[in-house]
Amino acid sequence: MSAYSRDDAGSFDVAIVGGGLIGGSLALALADSGLRLALIEASPRLEPDSHANHDWDSRIYAISPGSAAFLEQCEVWSKLDQARLQPVGDMQIWGDDPEARLDFNAYQAGLPELAFIAESREIDRAIGLRLDAQENLRVLRPAICAAIRWHADGAEIQMQDGTSLKAKLVVGADGGDSWVRAQADITVDSRDYAQRGVVANFATGKPHGGIARQWFREDGVLALLPLPGQRVSLVWSTGNDNAKYLLELSNDEFGEAVEQASRSALGKMEILSPPRAFPLRLQLVKQLVKPRVALIGDAAHNLHPLAGQGVNLGFQDARKLAAVLRNRGAQTDCGDYFLLRGYERARKEAILAMQLTTDGLQKLFSKEGKILSRLRNAGLTTTNRLNPLKKRLMQHALG
Repeated sequence: MSAYSRDDAGSFDVAIVGGGLIGGSLALALADSGLRLALIEASPRLEPDSHANHDWDSRIYAISPGSAAFLEQCEVWSKLDQARLQPVGDMQIWGDDPEARLDFNAYQAGLPELAFIAESREIDRAIGLRLDAQENLRVLRPAICAAIRWHADGAEIQMQDGTSLKAKLVVGADGGDSWVRAQADITVDSRDYAQRGVVANFATGKPHGGIARQWFREDGVLALLPLPGQRVSLVWSTGNDNAKYLLELSNDEFGEAVEQASRSALGKMEILSPPRAFPLRLQLVKQLVKPRVALIGDAAHNLHPLAGQGVNLGFQDARKLAAVLRNRGAQTDCGDYFLLRGYERARKEAILAMQLTTDGLQKLFSKEGKILSRLRNAGLTTTNRLNPLKKRLMQHALG
């Protein structure tokens, strides 16, 4: 465990609450900033060799080239096991009409790949290795926060074990149910989609060809994301009742259901990991910053996973907040509200645009009716023919 060893070991410039991918990447992005950092995480450390049994994490992410570049700057990307990364060269999207289709490919974007499919556990492992070596960082893990006292010149975080630490800035990187956000009294509007994201990994009867596939269906959105070898990861966003039904199926029955829903695109589906599900919701956070506090990642936004952009938005948050703190000039106070407003102004529009896009698509494809069905399928087909529009959509997602 890394530790910041100074006489004032309980006093920091920045305290990051939440040591997941986004909080950890922010700490790494501030490695040589000259700032004193604390990283507080409630869960125990994931051991570096915990994936040695070669099972595949069912929680995977489509990492955009922009996020991969950020992780490379943090000296994380090169530490990932390259055998567990899958480049995506093409993406194919179908409507509920088999003839309605939208295609994206890396060649059109002028890139070697559109994204990389990576396991959450593998990224977390690589980030942990870098954090261990960071000299300006003290890691408290496992550690649970109890309360925050806000002062004009800083904040004091009380821990459950009775200790405390002081910081000029508290960063909430602690997820959709952010404790820091609540402590800062930041309002959030939340809407339950009445859906769950069902995830699992499969071996496939046919090669996936490095193609990410997605189907907009009457019962939700089904995505098959390529993994190394002849494997894919499923993300099926569907109504709560259907999710419950799917989770109650036997492995063979579940594989047959996925094969049928994906129109046998990859042949026989053999389940590799037990399916699990998580609730889907939209969260609109009123403010990303207040004096002494900033929110990043799911603490700052939550959106439907149909575009696979949640984690990329989080990495963009971390990258921008790190840039604001590093380039603060003569401003020595990291928690200054006017300094933090620069981060909020830079991120709020992009976050809202992605939330509105995914929410609009979810509404459009979740409503029944022949006229709506024709309109949305025609929209996919028309977009597929408009290369300039497709290029703009890709540039927005590649971030």
